[in-house]
Amino acid sequence: MRSLLLLFLMLTLCLCVTETQSDQHEDQPFTEEGALLHLKKGNFERALRKYTQLLVYFYTPFYTEGHRVLDVFQGAAAELQGSEVKLAVVDVTKEKDLVAELNAESHLSLRLYLHGDKHNPKLCPVPQTSTSILTWLKRRAGSASDLIKDFSQLETSEEVLVVGFFMELDHEYVHMFYGAAVELPDVSFALTQDNKVISKYGVAHNVILLFKQSKLIQSLKVTPDLSKEELIVFITVYQMDPVIEYNGQTASQILNSPVSNHALLFMDKSSADFEEISSAFSSAAEAFRLQLLFVLVDVGEPRNGRVMEYFRVRDFEAPVVRIVNMTDHVNFQMPSESLTVNTIKAFCQSYLDGTAKPKMMSQPIPDGWEEKPVKELVGMTLEKVAFHPNKTVFVLFYLPYSRASSAVFPLWDELAEAFKEREDVVIARIDASANDINLSTQGAYPSLCLFPALYAERMIIYTGKRNLTELVRFVDEEMENAKKHRVKEDEDRQKYMEAFKAEEEKKANQTKEEL
Repeated sequence: MRSLLLLFLMLTLCLCVTETQSDQHEDQPFTEEGALLHLKKGNFERALRKYTQLLVYFYTPFYTEGHRVLDVFQGAAAELQGSEVKLAVVDVTKEKDLVAELNAESHLSLRLYLHGDKHNPKLCPVPQTSTSILTWLKRRAGSASDLIKDFSQLETSEEVLVVGFFMELDHEYVHMFYGAAVELPDVSFALTQDNKVISKYGVAHNVILLFKQSKLIQSLKVTPDLSKEELIVFITVYQMDPVIEYNGQTASQILNSPVSNHALLFMDKSSADFEEISSAFSSAAEAFRLQLLFVLVDVGEPRNGRVMEYFRVRDFEAPVVRIVNMTDHVNFQMPSESLTVNTIKAFCQSYLDGTAKPKMMSQPIPDGWEEKPVKELVGMTLEKVAFHPNKTVFVLFYLPYSRASSAVFPLWDELAEAFKEREDVVIARIDASANDINLSTQGAYPSLCLFPALYAERMIIYTGKRNLTELVRFVDEEMENAKKHRVKEDEDRQKYMEAFKAEEEKKANQTKEEL
C-alpha cells in the first residue's frame, strides 16, 4: 500500500513539473523592436492576456508587398504608443504551427484580437498607409454620428470622396453606409442633408455619389436590398480607372479587389498597335465595370515575368486577352485574333453567360487520333509522341482563330500525304490556345517544330520557306543528322549498360563472399 501511495505521489509531482515547464514555454518573454512586438507560439497567449486590443500582422519576409505593409505597420505602431491598442507581428515562415492554429495562412493577414479572444478576430483591410490603420481603428470604435463630417464643410479635392445624401441620419441606410466606411479606411466619406447641395448635383435623397479629385464619377441609388458588400464593390471598382495597369504599386489593389472575375490584356506597350487595342479594351471595360476588373499587363516589362509565367503567356503571343476567376483560377482565352471593342465585349459576355470554354491544361484525347494522316495532339499526348526515340515527329503549333495558322493546314495535309508510307515519320499538330505548351517555340504561332528520333529530348524549329519541297528536304536532312547523333547515343548507352552490369556483378560477388 505504501509503495502504491509513493508511486502516486511521484506521478503527481512529474505532472506538476511538466505543466510548469509547459506554462513557462507558453510564457516566453516578448521581443520588442521599436513599438512592435514580435510574437511566437510560446508568447502569443501571454500577449492576448496582457493587451485588450492586439492588432497582429502575419507577414511573409520574402513577399514584396509584405515588406511595404510592414513599413506601414511600423509607422502606425509608433503613432499608437501609449494607447489601448498594441501592434505585433508574426513571421509566418518561422511560426507555422501558430499560423495553422490561428488559420492565418494568407500572405497579407491583419487581425485585431479583442479581450483575449483568439477565435473571433476582426479582419483589418490591407492598409495603404499608416493613417489607414489609425482610421480603421477609429471608425470601428466609433459610430455613424462621429464618423463623417458634413459634406458642405469639406473640400471635394480628396483623391476619392464618397458622399451619402440621406433624408434621415438614423435610418438603416446610414448604418450600412457607415459599415462600408469601416471596411474602406483609405477612402474619405461624408454625409449631407443640405437641400442646396443636393440640388446642385441634381439628385434626390438616399443617393450615394463618388467623387474623384473633385469630379463626380458615379452615383448609386440606395434601395432596401442594397447590402454593405455591394456598396463596397461599387466604391472599390469606381475609385479605380476602367483599366488598371498591373505593377508593383497596383498588385495589392488588384489581388484584393472584391471583383473576382478579371479580364487581362497582355500586350507590349511599345508596339505600334498599342493605342488602338488598349482603347478598344478600355471602351469594353466601361460596359462591365461591376462584373469584371480590367487589367493591362505590359509584356515588355521584365518585372511582369512572374505574372506572365503564372498565366503561361509568352511575350510573342501578345496581344492576347484572358479572363480568370480569382476564386477557382480557371482561365479563359479570347478565341479571336481581332481585338476590337465588339470582339472583346462578345468574349466578356460569353464568359458571364457561361458559354465561354475554359483554357484547359489539356484537351481530351480525340477518338481515333492515331489513325488520321495528321495526328491531332493534346497536352496529355504531346511530349509522349514528340519525344519518341524511334520516330521523327514534325508538329505544327497553331491557333484555331489565326488566319496565318489556317493557311498552313492544307500544306500540313500535303506533308502528311508525302510521308504516309514512312512509319518512322509522324506529322502532327496541336492547338496552342487550348493546351498548355511547356516548350519554347521561340516565335509567334503558327510554329513548325521537328523532334528528331533520339533518346535526348531535342526540338528543332523550322524557319525556312513554307512549301512542300522545302519541308520534305528539311525532314530528310534532319533525319540524316539524327542518325549520326544516334550512333553516338548508342555507343554511350552501350558503355553505360556495360558499366552498370559490371557494377551489379561486383556487388553480387561481394555478397557471396560475405555469406
